[in-house]
Amino acid sequence: MKLQMKIIDPRIGTPGFPVPARQTPESAGIDLMAMVPETLTLNPGDSAKIGAGVAIYLKDPNFVGFVIPRSGMGSKGFSLKNTIGVIDADYQGELLMMVKNTGEAPLVINPGDRVAQYVVVPVALPGLDVVETFDTSTHRGTGGFGSTGTAS
Repeated sequence: MKLQMKIIDPRIGTPGFPVPARQTPESAGIDLMAMVPETLTLNPGDSAKIGAGVAIYLKDPNFVGFVIPRSGMGSKGFSLKNTIGVIDADYQGELLMMVKNTGEAPLVINPGDRVAQYVVVPVALPGLDVVETFDTSTHRGTGGFGSTGTAS
């Protein structure tokens, strides 16, 4: 599978700003950089919108792109405010990240830091039938939070 990628930020492809790519042949995600204009410091609880400097067009509605924080950044308090960014197949704009510092210390983000990854996953596209009752019942039924017990 090949995806179309448009470079939005002209720094990408210059020294210190490599074109986004998977870092190993077995990597699931394409690393995304924080294409901030200058070093950004987020104090605990602060948030900011940052661009990745690229647009990726999936085109195929049988797939979805997810923007997920890199684990190394997550260990420093870097989080996405909506936990995962869902990028639909028909979106063609710049990949943006609404980031939040969930850590206890200031989080420094430099231009070009690899902060997140773009992962492509197959998606089911079900239709919906409106019903009064489901055609079968389950043991769980409408049981919600905690209905299957707690770990012991």
